[in-house]
Amino acid sequence: MIHRRHALGLLAAASILPSRSLANVSYQRSEFREDLAKRFFDLGTEGTFVGYKIDDYLIIASDKVRSGEGKLPASTFKIPNALIALETGVVQDPDNDVFKWDGTTRSIEAWNRDHTLRSALAVSAFPVFQEIARRIGEERMKKYLDIIDYGNRDIGGGIDQFWVSGNLRIDPVQQIDFLDRLRRGVLPVGKRSQQLVCDILPVTKVGDAVIRAKTGLTDKEHGSLGWLVGWAEKGGDVTVFAMNMDCKTQAQIDARMSVTQQCLTDIVAL
Repeated sequence: MIHRRHALGLLAAASILPSRSLANVSYQRSEFREDLAKRFFDLGTEGTFVGYKIDDYLIIASDKVRSGEGKLPASTFKIPNALIALETGVVQDPDNDVFKWDGTTRSIEAWNRDHTLRSALAVSAFPVFQEIARRIGEERMKKYLDIIDYGNRDIGGGIDQFWVSGNLRIDPVQQIDFLDRLRRGVLPVGKRSQQLVCDILPVTKVGDAVIRAKTGLTDKEHGSLGWLVGWAEKGGDVTVFAMNMDCKTQAQIDARMSVTQQCLTDIVAL
């Protein structure tokens, strides 16, 4: 039996990521769409979009190069960080376990208060997830990144910053692979942990569709890279996606969701 993850890996190897040593197969389906690449050009930047239409085993990508390049995950790592927190018991209840504000006033006002895991994810509260990572610790963090096979699994650079300025890298196809397994609850960790993370992911409604997704943004020193990763649900159809682009201006930072929605509309996922 060919499982979805196996099929996704084969698709990536055969078309988007030819450097991966997996076999080509006759049933692989992938498309490259120049109109998707134009969405980034119109914003005055460079980026990539990859969508995985799960029922069709179909990967649609804007390009053949950037779609396979590993980048710092930035705040998209809050998804596996939350998962590992729940799995290790660092967080028992995402709505009732409270992380106290440390009293340090930061530029993002929403960070300057107590948070639960759900509220911290909603406002992408970096200090909370730094504390979560410290409580998880290097040994358990490395163990679980190996278990869930997340990106290059390299946590070098500091336990509370490796995903924003350290050695961790992940490419869009790997993001989709991880998210699809999480969404279906087939990661080799507890079902409850996976279900809770899916439940606390920020939700955006677009007409009769729902997008569950997390943003990410590195600082200027690390390339001002913007991410949006997640999945779109419309009726019974699900499309898992990953977008990243260079964000040199505030307008480009603000456009992460809108350009992703445009790409999703282009591939008839919204």
